[in-house]
Amino acid sequence: MTSGRLIAMAIIGITALFAAVLWYAQTRAYFTTLDRADLVVALPSGDRAALAHDAFVGIDAASSPLRFRGCFMLGATGLAQVAEAMPYPDPTPLIAPDWFDCYDAGVIVSGLADGTARAVLSEHDIHRGVDRVIAVFPDGRGYAWHQLNGTLE
Repeated sequence: MTSGRLIAMAIIGITALFAAVLWYAQTRAYFTTLDRADLVVALPSGDRAALAHDAFVGIDAASSPLRFRGCFMLGATGLAQVAEAMPYPDPTPLIAPDWFDCYDAGVIVSGLADGTARAVLSEHDIHRGVDRVIAVFPDGRGYAWHQLNGTLE
């Protein structure tokens, strides 16, 4: 083998290793799974009410406040609480890692666009410049995520 081929193979090998480490860091390394979360909904009066929910599954990461995602189910009580909650003006669900199966941003966006899902404010400024938003479908499926609220612009 010539030295040019060895150098090319080394460059390709280092690039592949770097790509694998970068992929792992972005999709798996910093996430922790959550089996519970204290969800609330903001009421038009300015008060907050604890949201009665079941079967919560979520992910979060200390590396960014925007990495929170959650899936849960609501019964009749929870659906009634969401019906009274403050609507969120511009909900934009962020995508989740592929391995977090219960959360599908495309389904949530479609539901919000056609009116089958309702988005409400959970907590304003849960982190500086970030709101927690909840979207709920009529069958009780609920999703939560963090979204920039525009106060940092």
